[in-house]
Amino acid sequence: MSEFLNISAPAKLNLFLHVTGRRADGYHLLQSVFQLIDLCDTVQLRPRNDSLINRINPLPSVPPEDDLVVRAARLLQETYQLNDGVDIALDKKIPMGAGLGGGSSDAASTLLGLNQLWNLNLSVQELMSLGVRLGADVPFFLYGKNAFVEGIGDVLHEITLRKSTFFVIYPGVLIPTKNIFLAPHLTRNRSPITITDFDEQYANQKQLGNDLQAVAMQMYSEVSMALSFLEQQFPEAQPMMTGSGSSVFCEISESTSVDKCLSLLPPMWQGFKVHSLLQHSAYN
Repeated sequence: MSEFLNISAPAKLNLFLHVTGRRADGYHLLQSVFQLIDLCDTVQLRPRNDSLINRINPLPSVPPEDDLVVRAARLLQETYQLNDGVDIALDKKIPMGAGLGGGSSDAASTLLGLNQLWNLNLSVQELMSLGVRLGADVPFFLYGKNAFVEGIGDVLHEITLRKSTFFVIYPGVLIPTKNIFLAPHLTRNRSPITITDFDEQYANQKQLGNDLQAVAMQMYSEVSMALSFLEQQFPEAQPMMTGSGSSVFCEISESTSVDKCLSLLPPMWQGFKVHSLLQHSAYN
């Protein structure tokens, strides 16, 4: 029996997130900087002798038709009329519904792995064109570099970011992204900024903020509690929510011990000391 091909699927942090408008089709226009981090899932792929897409260890709460790794494999199979099949396993480390991009990253790594496993030789751009059909964040993870992001998340500009260490808290609540974006009190008219604007603020360690954070705090008390926890544990830091939540994070020094913080976390919370990545770990 063939061995599994293992592909890393890193999480991301939003170093800021602004909502600058809304299209006629309902999609929101965003600006953000996506930072890859070394908290990773692992997608495991093994070729089959038939055309079945077989999810070996499905997530109990996710039906197969909603599983992004299954959808990614089927999309590739159907688009190129392939008879190849695959067994898919997923070693899940990134919390779900946490604003860390885990599902999108898993889908992207599935496309990357199957491109190799099925000998398709598709370019990154071709994979990105497929990926956007699975979710707005999928092209970023296929792009494989830290990026200043615009549009609905599909316009990517490579950006150089300093090496950083972060403490991330997942406060045990899954937040569906649509719940935040459908909130009537969400601010949707932030003035756009430039990459230079971001570079200047980031160099001076000034936070540009997350427009989704206030809405998430009103709807989910766990987000407010997690932000308060970080403020207490790291008084000099500037904690912020990532994505549409529920995870929050702050930058810390590499030498900072987080053992005490981890010991003080409520039972349903998870804490992670993570490091920035220069590029997607699957491209190393």
